[in-house]
Amino acid sequence: MRGETDPDRRLYRLTGKDALTFLQGLVSNDVLPLAKGSGIVWAALLTPQGKYLADFFVVARGGELLLDLPASLAEGVVRRLTMYRLRADVQIAAAADLSVTRGLTDPPADALPDPRHPALGWRAYGAAGGPATIDWDALRVEHLIPESGIELIPDDSYLLETGFERLHGVDFRKGCYVGQEVTARMKHKTELRKGLVRLRITGSAPVGTEILADGKPAGRLFTQSGGRALAHMRHDRIGPGLTAAEALLSPDD
Repeated sequence: MRGETDPDRRLYRLTGKDALTFLQGLVSNDVLPLAKGSGIVWAALLTPQGKYLADFFVVARGGELLLDLPASLAEGVVRRLTMYRLRADVQIAAAADLSVTRGLTDPPADALPDPRHPALGWRAYGAAGGPATIDWDALRVEHLIPESGIELIPDDSYLLETGFERLHGVDFRKGCYVGQEVTARMKHKTELRKGLVRLRITGSAPVGTEILADGKPAGRLFTQSGGRALAHMRHDRIGPGLTAAEALLSPDD
């Protein structure tokens, strides 16, 4: 298979007649269109307070439904889904026979486009691919795409502050889901004061380093690549003269 294996993902199969409707009541995006055939949806699972717990892809392919999860969050997500299952006809089992592969060119016949952004290419599920050769961090920085465990912090991040609406990860027309009320209120009744931004950076600093503006806390520094970085910032403190430890930062026009 073309493309490279992503070793930091875990796959699970969802079976049972209630699988899609079960997910629909829990996640941030509309997954019911997957009942029509092959497709892929990016969605998040939230706390009742609207904070991020995990993000994952829901994949329909070959008559089966898969969850494509970050390895570091997979067990916790499966435990939570099992807790929510109650009497629903849903079974969740590891798909250890499948690997996640991804690439930018020459997609295999069964590949699906990454739903977040065209620059992220395609994803496929089957035999293992080749070793990693693509600088995904550079692509994420270029297109303001957060990653679980870095920019997306469980029990802390909010979807609308980390770009989920822009990246097609939340649907405001679907019905209720866990955390929906807070997310909708942030969309319709408040002005976001913080968010994910791209900055110019000279030097480097560890992920999570506090950014200061004239000595005042302004945000946190995250992924860095090619003289630019992703940061979660207060919008009113973005300007020249930002620092993160020994690194110097400025707006990326």
